[in-house]
Amino acid sequence: MLRKPQYIALGIVALLGLILLSLSESATQRAKITLTGLFLPLFGFTESTQSAARHAGNSIVPREDLVRELKQLRAEKQELEFTLTQLQEAARENDGLRKQAGFPVRLPWKLKPARVIARDPANWWRTVFIDVGSKDGVRVDMPVITPDGLVGRVSVVGASRSQVVLLGDQNCRVAAKVDETKENGIIVPYAADPSIVTLTYLSRGSPVKPGQFIVTSGLELKPGNQVLTSGLGGVFPAGIRIGEIVDVRSASFGLYQEARVKLTVNLNALDQVWVVAQ
Repeated sequence: MLRKPQYIALGIVALLGLILLSLSESATQRAKITLTGLFLPLFGFTESTQSAARHAGNSIVPREDLVRELKQLRAEKQELEFTLTQLQEAARENDGLRKQAGFPVRLPWKLKPARVIARDPANWWRTVFIDVGSKDGVRVDMPVITPDGLVGRVSVVGASRSQVVLLGDQNCRVAAKVDETKENGIIVPYAADPSIVTLTYLSRGSPVKPGQFIVTSGLELKPGNQVLTSGLGGVFPAGIRIGEIVDVRSASFGLYQEARVKLTVNLNALDQVWVVAQ
């Protein structure tokens, strides 16, 4: 038998549900971001406790190990500085050649660091929340990346946090190309495995004989070929890694080809990400 406070709680939950159902999609998304923020202190407390335990367990390290790691880091730093100098010189030469050819100079990306703070329980594999928002300069449709490659795009922006729709979601379609063949296609979801997406609308190519690879643009599409963003569509800059081809098959009665692509980013283990402010 329910008591009076329990009846009141049920009534409040039912009322909130009716209000959410009556809201528009954009208002519902903003409400979801607000409600998520109410529970973030609990997640933060749990994470800080686990972090403190890890640091306590790793605090005792032999001095000789620390000295060896420090020397290794210094050597790696010097090597990276040499590489950076060479890349900067190559970039200056490239900018000069682009100006002479009349092409616009490519501006470097402006990256905003962010931390994944929650996942959407209703869409666990395809949506995350990050701890930056409009006050940090984040806008809808900004790409989100890691050093390994593309993560997704910003779909909803709050004042201090934002929602990111991940690769493989039906609302995150990406214009992509195969690096080795320059073949263009569109990244769409692959329902059976969240770590794989489909690169579709590839050209039909020539007929395939048993034991041969699919041929497009005069070149073979092979497992292991790298898939990058093409820059078409204006949302994602060109050249961001997406993944590598697993296999290729014919689609729509041979009208075009599709390739399954293994993502380079482990979307289930996201922690630190970067928002690209182009």
